[in-house]
Amino acid sequence: MSQASLIRYKADYRTIATVLAYAVFYPISWVLFAKVGWVGKVAIVVVHCNWQYIIATIIHNTIHVPIFRSMAWNKAFQFLLSGVKGNPVSGYVPGHNLSHHKHMQTEFDPTRTTRARFGWNLINQSVFFFLCMFDIMKSEKAFVKRMKDVKPGWAKQYKREALLVGSIKVILLIVDWQRMLLLVFLPNMYSLWGIFGTNYWQHDGCDETHPYNHSRSFTGKIFNWITFNNGYHGIHHLYMGVHWSLYPDYHERLVKPHVHPNLDQKSLIVYLWKSCIWPGKRLDYLGNPVKLPPEVETADWVADVSIDPEAK
Repeated sequence: MSQASLIRYKADYRTIATVLAYAVFYPISWVLFAKVGWVGKVAIVVVHCNWQYIIATIIHNTIHVPIFRSMAWNKAFQFLLSGVKGNPVSGYVPGHNLSHHKHMQTEFDPTRTTRARFGWNLINQSVFFFLCMFDIMKSEKAFVKRMKDVKPGWAKQYKREALLVGSIKVILLIVDWQRMLLLVFLPNMYSLWGIFGTNYWQHDGCDETHPYNHSRSFTGKIFNWITFNNGYHGIHHLYMGVHWSLYPDYHERLVKPHVHPNLDQKSLIVYLWKSCIWPGKRLDYLGNPVKLPPEVETADWVADVSIDPEAK
């Protein structure tokens, strides 16, 4: 890639196109929703839900490896992502980069899979997001409050994104509250439920203390094309600064030779069927029942996190 190029990796032209296409679909679907029958309405909601999930995977990638070489362009793209997603993109940083990645599966990780403790694994998969959401919101609020003093520029970006998101939701709620609930609120909640549910099957039953067996990866081509290689989770945790387009190659060279074969899954559908439906048992990567540690409260990681005020 030429240094004169606006973006760092050519693969992100597809990222940008996907987001822009959804930004166009958003208002068109709003108008069409009032003119079609119930089958059309269901189809539009389903498209929104799944597209929102894809946008969530894009956000995950962009907060790790920004698309543009220019900080101004990256901030502008975050506004666009925030507007179409319905959440301040900057808020993903504390809930993911600084807690989950740094404190994976410990009491400092609000998304540790051991929070789900039901006997049937399908229930664990289904309710995982709801078990985590309040601690995530609490830590995000605390992080934003701290950043007002440490990095006011970041806090202003977050505040502006939140203002944009809130304004859109209020306006749409006033215009048509039913369409707002079905086309904005429901897909937004579905995508959050889906992305946190993804975390569940990527980590549950793994060994967070092992250099390679800490994550479960899914290498199916169709799933990874749709989700911008979100299935390659092991390499992401080892090298979270690596661009998503490089995951397959890095996985083959640096993860697959070392990770346990059961953590290098080909088909997500087959895995979910076995783990959640039939036989639906909650097993670790060695095939043994998952041993849950004593249940603990989520620890406060915000106060102790090291933040460089000069870092961009």
